[in-house]
Amino acid sequence: MELPFGEQIKILRESKKMTLKELSTLLEIDTSMLGKIEKGTRQANPSIITKLSAIFEISESELNVSMISDQIANQVVKRYNQQAEQILKVAEQKVAYRTKSKPEKIEK
Repeated sequence: MELPFGEQIKILRESKKMTLKELSTLLEIDTSMLGKIEKGTRQANPSIITKLSAIFEISESELNVSMISDQIANQVVKRYNQQAEQILKVAEQKVAYRTKSKPEKIEK
């Protein structure tokens, strides 16, 4: 099970023995905003994602996937708690179906 985006950032920060203040300075945001991102009550913007990627040597894509999947999961659970897992499983199948490369038509 993948940890929420904010928890991942906190673990990465702590693994580098950085304080909230040190990381927030590098990100050019205030400490309270970083604290909210780590707690999951605030979203990181693209600029923050880019900086986090460089600081922790993680791809922006990986960070974006983590953050966006949090947003989707939170919305589905908030609105459809009892059916959340089923909805996400079916959505995963539909995404796979819609993103399959379609065979090119053979010209005669």
